[in-house]
Amino acid sequence: MKRPTLSLAVASGLAVVAAAQIILPKAAPQAAEMQMKPPVNVEDIKWGPAPPTIPPGAQLAVVAGDPSKEGLFTMRLKMPANYKVPAHNHPTDEFVTVISGDFRVGLGDKLDMDKGQSLKAGAFGEMPAGMNHYAWTTEETVVQIAGPGPFAINYVNPADDPSKQAMK
Repeated sequence: MKRPTLSLAVASGLAVVAAAQIILPKAAPQAAEMQMKPPVNVEDIKWGPAPPTIPPGAQLAVVAGDPSKEGLFTMRLKMPANYKVPAHNHPTDEFVTVISGDFRVGLGDKLDMDKGQSLKAGAFGEMPAGMNHYAWTTEETVVQIAGPGPFAINYVNPADDPSKQAMK
């Protein structure tokens, strides 16, 4: 009785190995066909002006993906000292890593520099979609923002939207 069980186990194992040999060679060319974008060193990051929906004075660099489209993106925002981003939210989750400087963040419907938290280089924060928050800096600061696109910023007070102020 034990012999047929052992033969069945050996036969099953051989079938798995044979199936893996058939499947795996086909998977390798697919991996080789995938195109990896080259890594980017900090000195190679291309900075430009931030879009009009972000208060003037900041610079933006898209590191990966396209924030204006569906899909994951990563971008960096370089802000001067004493820079302020009024209370806002995003329609998608936002993941922020502080690269350098002192990034101050708070929760609520209005920028309140007496509240909030100081985040230094290496700090990380996550803002769920729709959560009102604000930010400011005390020195030149660079943050990395990642998340699912499309990225958008909705100001709690529409009068705070710099793109609307530019139209006046």
